[in-house]
Amino acid sequence: MTLLSSPPVTMPFRRPATALEGLTVEATAGVVAAASDVALVLDRDGIVRDAAVSSNDLARNGIGDWVDQPWIETVTGESRHKISEMLADAAAGKPSRWREINHPADDGDVPIRYFALSAGDDGRVIVLGRDLQGSAALQQRLMQVQQSVERDYLRLRQAEARYRLLFQSASEAVLILDAPSRKIREANPAVARITGREESGLLGQGFSVLLDRASQTDAADLLDSATSSTASEAVSVKLANGSRCLLSASMFRHDRTASLLVRLTPDAIAQGIDPNAALTAVLARISDAFVVTDTDLRILTANPAFLDLTHLASREEATNLPLDRFVGRPQIDLKIMLAQLRDHGALRNFATVVRSQFGDQEDVEVTAVVVPDDTRPTYGFSIRNVARRPAPAPVAAPIGGPVSQSVEQLTHLIGRVPMKDIVRESTDLIEKLCIEAALTLTSDNRASAADVLGLSRQSLYSKLRRYGLGDLDD
Repeated sequence: MTLLSSPPVTMPFRRPATALEGLTVEATAGVVAAASDVALVLDRDGIVRDAAVSSNDLARNGIGDWVDQPWIETVTGESRHKISEMLADAAAGKPSRWREINHPADDGDVPIRYFALSAGDDGRVIVLGRDLQGSAALQQRLMQVQQSVERDYLRLRQAEARYRLLFQSASEAVLILDAPSRKIREANPAVARITGREESGLLGQGFSVLLDRASQTDAADLLDSATSSTASEAVSVKLANGSRCLLSASMFRHDRTASLLVRLTPDAIAQGIDPNAALTAVLARISDAFVVTDTDLRILTANPAFLDLTHLASREEATNLPLDRFVGRPQIDLKIMLAQLRDHGALRNFATVVRSQFGDQEDVEVTAVVVPDDTRPTYGFSIRNVARRPAPAPVAAPIGGPVSQSVEQLTHLIGRVPMKDIVRESTDLIEKLCIEAALTLTSDNRASAADVLGLSRQSLYSKLRRYGLGDLDD
């Protein structure tokens, strides 16, 4: 369906021949120049034969300095078809309409609104233009103001979202009361845990329903004090379910209404009793090092044994340092540990080393576990020093059997076995032991074992077949 718009209503001169009779050329030129910011006279070919500019800003941008140039050559590319249409309409005697044209300038495009009309039988066209830079500046300013308002609105929404998140996730019971009526307007989930009542059933109820009858007077006095002053002392109250809490309140105003922010703190927490204090004390005194990291393996906290092992002065000094600065052989161990944690969620008795900040190195065993959390998953590492464990007693190898790992036992073979055989068998045994150790270290992950040994996978598989190690059928 085509929508037809009504033509604009115009009121032309009723008697132009009589009203404008005797008007001189100079007067006509003055009227045309005064009625527009830019006035152009074009010939039938669209060449600018004369021009008048009444705006300093346009003159500084070179607008109007187009005498003997085609008008279409003075505009930007996307405006050329508009010029052609305007000149065609003027030549055909059709009613013209205002068109917005852009002219290139040093400071960017200059927008001008033009109107073209035929000026005689010889094909001349008079073009009147109005500067749109002021309107464009106002539109730009309006757009900037609108964007600023939208940014402010977004910041308010984000602030409200943070407030809601803090309010809902706070471990302390928090309520918002209407100051005059003492009715509950909002309550976080901790209120339901402490009082034993459903959160939805509390809204609109009086605050006194949460309290034992004997504590209602003390609570009312505290709320009255908070309403009339900025500071009030906390009081111990007994809840309706029999538990005791520390009650504190403060007043704030929002949307011209007074509200009370009320907090209920269980007496055990108010007195500084930490339910995890025993576990914290054990970790502080245990001889094994313990460290907690984020998923990027940056240290969040560590016990004193870890600080002693790494020669760090304080827990704050260790915070946010990368764990691979102290634990594991570079580029090897932590990759294996991290892969094991991500795949299985736990790691047990992983043999590696710990380096202190001064470069000292000790052998350790690492046990680790993943602590999943929706907001901040963490890794826990238990590090046990095994450097002082007694080494197992060496077992003598029989003559003619596998070459022993002990240098002393190898020397006893000199004179009995050719040196090239000793070297060959020692090399084979060392290769076999290294491959077995690498497979044990990587939990039989052959790709990781090849990386640890510095071999290609093809070379590792060849040596596995040579020494009869592993199940190569898979």
